[in-house]
Amino acid sequence: MSDEATGQDPAVEDRFETGPIRPPSEAGSYLLRLTRGCPWNRCRFCRTYKRRKFSLRTVEEIEADIDAMARIRDRLAPAGVAGGPRAAVRRGVVTNDYEWMVANALASGGRTAFLQDADSLVMKPDQVRRVLAHFRERFPEVERITTYARSRTVARLSVDDLRSYGEHGLNRIHIGMETGHDPLLELIKKGATAELHVKAGRKVKEAGLELSEYVIPGLGGREMSEGHALDSARVLNAIDPDFIRLRTLTLGPKIPLWEAFHGPEAVLTRQDDAEIAAEIRRFIEALEGIHSRVVSDHIMNLLGDVEGCLPDGKADLLARCDAFLDLPEGDRRLYQVARRAGLVNGPADLSDPGVRARAEAVLAEVVRTYGPGRIEEACRDMMLRFV
Repeated sequence: MSDEATGQDPAVEDRFETGPIRPPSEAGSYLLRLTRGCPWNRCRFCRTYKRRKFSLRTVEEIEADIDAMARIRDRLAPAGVAGGPRAAVRRGVVTNDYEWMVANALASGGRTAFLQDADSLVMKPDQVRRVLAHFRERFPEVERITTYARSRTVARLSVDDLRSYGEHGLNRIHIGMETGHDPLLELIKKGATAELHVKAGRKVKEAGLELSEYVIPGLGGREMSEGHALDSARVLNAIDPDFIRLRTLTLGPKIPLWEAFHGPEAVLTRQDDAEIAAEIRRFIEALEGIHSRVVSDHIMNLLGDVEGCLPDGKADLLARCDAFLDLPEGDRRLYQVARRAGLVNGPADLSDPGVRARAEAVLAEVVRTYGPGRIEEACRDMMLRFV
């Protein structure tokens, strides 16, 4: 981790940089930083890298980080990390943040790695290959290496380069498509078009790499909801990615897109939870002829149980949307606050008496604090904890 981010003593022998974020699916991975920040950094829905100037790290810096991680792994593995990094801290096995990250990866099996920051593949292809080769040399036990990348970057790469990354150990690319609706892509300043998303996605698939595409329900408000749902499905139908991951829009005043919904020149109206659930249903219904796995693996999503493989699981995915949309109003409000409090994953969880009792206590507190007519506002405030 960077000294700036962690405040660690520079005298620590084995230290390395890590970036601020990674996908939830990489929670137990080694984190290897190839770049700092985002080379685009203009998306209006994101503020992760807004205060950081983009820079490329040298191969030598990255290789030194890999070597430091490997030395820590070699020290920790014999000592054991049973119980995870917190238990290792209590036993005195883990003493700093660098060891914490490695211990976390080891506790998760030590078989996965994620390349940071926002667009690792913007590095020159020969440099990417050198980094991957060195990582595999020091971590031969790792079976999956993944990274974020922008569609514009991937579209510029040759299929041969992408295929060579796979030969050097890169298994999966995560792309933030966000939407396939061109007017919305322009509004959010994504720096991509639907056509570009298709071109990039098809290149990844042709190269034999796994592809994970992200969609943001609620991004287009009421005004663009239908175009957002249907055009996003159209683009994904043309790509057939391995994963389609949902990340519901979460807005705060410090996020640039806030003004599009709340400013004096607002052009979009925020949807409530039921409208977003209906949008997701419309989107899933329009997915045809593909074999992707739909994943709702983030606490920002209202429906955490909307997960399954297409085409066979489509009916079940739609039924899970309907399970919320068909709830009586009282149960719908109860589920909303329970989900935002982290008590439930899907509407079926409310059938557990203990869970329901805890949810009712949370709802009562929300009503006391906000009033009975402000449940949506309360849920939005609760979501801001995850921004």
